[in-house]
Amino acid sequence: MTTSQKDILSRQSRISETVNAGLKSRYRSEARFRAYGAGAIVLALVMLVLLFVTIIGKGYTAFVQTELQLTIATSGEALGIGNDRDAAALNRADYQAQIKASLRDMFPDVTGRKERRDLYGMVSDGAAYALRDALVENPALIGQKVTLQVPVASDIDMLHKGQINRAVAETERKVNDFQIGIYDRWVSMGTIGLHFNTALFTQGDSRQPELAGIWGAAVGSFYTLIVTLALSFPIGVAAAVYLEEFAPKNRWTDLIEVNINNLAAVPSIVFGLLGLAVFLQFFGMPRSAPVAGGLVLTLMNLPIIIIASRAALKSVPPSIREAALGLGASKLQTILHHVLPLAMPGMLTGTIIGMAHALGETAPLLMIGMVAFVVDIPMTPMDSATVLPVQIYLWADSPERAFVERTSAAIMVLLAFLVTMNAAAVLLRKKFERRW
Repeated sequence: MTTSQKDILSRQSRISETVNAGLKSRYRSEARFRAYGAGAIVLALVMLVLLFVTIIGKGYTAFVQTELQLTIATSGEALGIGNDRDAAALNRADYQAQIKASLRDMFPDVTGRKERRDLYGMVSDGAAYALRDALVENPALIGQKVTLQVPVASDIDMLHKGQINRAVAETERKVNDFQIGIYDRWVSMGTIGLHFNTALFTQGDSRQPELAGIWGAAVGSFYTLIVTLALSFPIGVAAAVYLEEFAPKNRWTDLIEVNINNLAAVPSIVFGLLGLAVFLQFFGMPRSAPVAGGLVLTLMNLPIIIIASRAALKSVPPSIREAALGLGASKLQTILHHVLPLAMPGMLTGTIIGMAHALGETAPLLMIGMVAFVVDIPMTPMDSATVLPVQIYLWADSPERAFVERTSAAIMVLLAFLVTMNAAAVLLRKKFERRW
């Protein structure tokens, strides 16, 4: 073998070693990149699980409420209505006095003024409402002894659920030693226990945690989303069809497209400021009404729906349009009868995702006054109302400890709605997706 041949072989060997070293380095880099990606996914899943465990751990107890079994003696004289049995008389009756009398009968040994006041404070004001509802529903019960399950005060509810430490000093807890003693006697008598918290799903907001519910906020969210959907979907689809199929390509349409894309990235509170200035101050629409909230969320949702609808229209192959036009259909017929039906699944998917985004919005609704304390259930979109995210915000800002679990419970309900809506969007896309 000549010297030149040896040099060539040596050079080839060095090149091969360099290439192999480079390949090994690239393989190691690829393995590290995959490990980083897998680690990021695992970390995200751990954080997500931690979030759900924290929320559920704090909120699941709100779905049950501590109730006390009371036997209440009712009479027209004691209620202050005499022989009247009509609805007006029953609504003005003194039910709270009967609740107190029942507690005195249960504990005749409690005679001190302070002790009786502490005893009365252990039962929620909702007990009087429960007695009123029972007698209004069946006036024949007046004059008899009525046995009811009535809610206890929020502090006693927390005590029964184990969220108040009995071992700390009396001055460091809201439940004093006398009330703990009464609670222990209730437990030994078997008159206190946990029941499903129907008030959480049937009542509006309340200053008392044991009476507070999410139904008013849920109805307000429903009306707000109905207004948002009724306005944003047809307007967004019509704008997308015009821009994609009919609008000429010039600087004006380019400017419109740029502004639509920019509006999709504008902070939501800006739309709240716009709604405050235009809908409330200029047009004089009712403050804290779902119709005003729906209009604000429509402005926020339109860019998302337009962008999603245009993407769905672009996904329809040009051959569909050419075939329809070739068979003599007009451009409008082509769009309405062929292109739009094929693009509709994608449009609906984008709309559902946009509506889920709107359901979780708080900032723009705070700007138009939907942060008001609303007890009544709204009957129309023009009535004062709040929505679930704002209700969560209000409860999270409340100092009472019992509102913590109700805040987490409301978050669980809101997350269930959001997951359902996003799952519906995914299923809709999978069911109607066309592969060309």
